[in-house]
Amino acid sequence: MEHRAVSLRLPVLAQDVLLALFITVIHVEGSVARGAGEVGSRPLTDFGYLGYVLLIVSGVVVAARRRWPVPVFGTTALASLVYYGLDFPNGSGWLGLFVALYTLAAYGDGRRSLVTAGVGTAVLAIGWLVAAADIEPRDAIGWVFFRIGASVMSAALGESVRSRRVIAAEAQERAELAERTREEEARARVDAERLRIAREVHDTVAHAIAIINVQSGVTAHVLDKRPEVAREALQAIEQTSSRALREMRAILGVLRDDGNGRVPYPGLEQIDELTAKAREAGLDIKLEATSAAAPLPSAVESAAYRILQESITNVIRHVGPTRVTVVLNPGFEVLEIRVTDEGRRAAPGDDPADQHLSAQHPTSTGSSAKPSRGILGMRERCQLLGGELDAGPLPGGGFQVKARLPLAPTGSRL
Repeated sequence: MEHRAVSLRLPVLAQDVLLALFITVIHVEGSVARGAGEVGSRPLTDFGYLGYVLLIVSGVVVAARRRWPVPVFGTTALASLVYYGLDFPNGSGWLGLFVALYTLAAYGDGRRSLVTAGVGTAVLAIGWLVAAADIEPRDAIGWVFFRIGASVMSAALGESVRSRRVIAAEAQERAELAERTREEEARARVDAERLRIAREVHDTVAHAIAIINVQSGVTAHVLDKRPEVAREALQAIEQTSSRALREMRAILGVLRDDGNGRVPYPGLEQIDELTAKAREAGLDIKLEATSAAAPLPSAVESAAYRILQESITNVIRHVGPTRVTVVLNPGFEVLEIRVTDEGRRAAPGDDPADQHLSAQHPTSTGSSAKPSRGILGMRERCQLLGGELDAGPLPGGGFQVKARLPLAPTGSRL
């Protein structure tokens, strides 16, 4: 059987009411007992039982100590000054005052509450000392100093409790802020990973679809006349789609729990395969690559490959068969990339099958004044690594993409 713990904690108001009743009883009983054996003190019944009234008032007001700490302290302090000023028995009538002082410091607002408690204690000390100027026997003066010291200790204890409460609240706030910060950072990482996956998917799919589009157009055109060319085009379609599927599995593998079957992201070591696929799509590619003095950072290699892939894809999609020059020049600090095409070839008498030119290609060239989505993606890749990219038409015709990637990236690849 499951047992549930039952809380026996009383409401705050009920606690304070019980505390006030307890203090009131202690006030009256202690002072009555003290007055019976004390010589020279004024009876509690003088002035219309004023001594009893002061003891009861200073005890009952404790019930409101949390809601009105300053008025409660003022009431108990005034009652104490009148009580000892009229030379009533030196009993336990100070207990309510000490509780009020503790409450003022513990539940106040810090500096102002401490000032109030300090000024009130000073006034009480002066009043008690003046009232005890002719006290007999003189040893009884020790009770005055006891009340002064106990008042100071009550205020100090209350301030200690308040400080600990403030420190705990600040620690809780810092913990909640840290938790919110961690959640925001986690969401930012998730968004960054989504953006990275979107870029990789775009680059992979766009390149593959562009080549497949060209090859399928060639196949449709030469299927009856030149079956050997159609067979080559279909083989190119199969190889391109197979490679695209492999890259897609690698890209989307980060969404799985295990790392089985993942392959590295493509880099410059696969540039020969990239240019071979482009040649199959009808491009005349000239590659000018300089060997790097040291291995390139993986982020730079991956970004460079994607920039080359997107640039070649744009030529295939918007220009068709033409001459393309690819230049890779890794220096000591930056990797320079240039992809230049000569523009659309005007050869009306040529066989479209020989040029791998599909009738489905758009008539627009790569010299559009408005940057394409692919160019924006390449520029974002460069900026993430602290590099720069320029893309635009050439004066003599054609289009050029030029990128500079720092070998010590200032950003971080998403």
